[in-house]
Amino acid sequence: MSSSDARSNAPAYLGLGSVLAVALCTLWLALVGHLDLYINPRYSVFTIVLAAVGVPASIAGLVVIARGHGHTHGDDADEHEHEHEHGGRPGGAGRRTRIVLGGAAAIVTIGVTVAMLVLPPTTLSARTAQQRSVDSATLSNATGSDAAVSLLGSEGVDTSQYGVKDWAALIRQTTDTTALVGKQVRLSGFVVPGQDGSFTLTRFVISCCAVDAQPVGLGVVTDAGDRPDAVPDEGQWVTVTGALAANPDQSADARIVIKAAKVTEIAQPKDPYEY
Repeated sequence: MSSSDARSNAPAYLGLGSVLAVALCTLWLALVGHLDLYINPRYSVFTIVLAAVGVPASIAGLVVIARGHGHTHGDDADEHEHEHEHGGRPGGAGRRTRIVLGGAAAIVTIGVTVAMLVLPPTTLSARTAQQRSVDSATLSNATGSDAAVSLLGSEGVDTSQYGVKDWAALIRQTTDTTALVGKQVRLSGFVVPGQDGSFTLTRFVISCCAVDAQPVGLGVVTDAGDRPDAVPDEGQWVTVTGALAANPDQSADARIVIKAAKVTEIAQPKDPYEY
């Protein structure tokens, strides 16, 4: 295997090394129970199986490339003759190149894996929610909430299990929001600050993985309009208990908000996302 051939395999070394690193990190996240912070749980089994296959497959690929399989003896003879004529050691340059490229792939693999082991996984933040626009126009399509909306006009519907996503979708898709006024809610999410004692109770909704996560939220008004310091800090997780009410800010897009009777600070839940 000539040195030029070895250099041409650089993308393969780095690519397989990256695949190995990602597969190992995926298996580690599944082992410690953090995989759901990155993907929708319904894809967990498929992802784990794919990662389990990817580890031995990428290792085998690296070994094959390092050994120079697939090259003809004629190529090796030409390399031997060329290096002999120039006083070089047969196969020395190619071997050194393979070692360097193999080392680079190993560094990528080890570096990414160690970083995943050392750095704790983090969830999407309130700042990210603001950047992605809470309650975008595509909310209902992304979250698949049609079934919940169809229950709105029914009597005796149990809404106790509705989350932030469900209520946000109902409010957005309902033309007559008077039917919602007075509904009692108890919801948890993190705080995106507003003005005059208000904030948005927010959750991220994941369709596939954290990359496509959409922030959804409900406006919350409190009796702390003259005490802005009473509103929880940005990103703080809270449980809000209260009733749905018409938004006192008639110029706002959100027609319904939660009139909070109680706001309790809580720790971030183990599963911070909705699906």
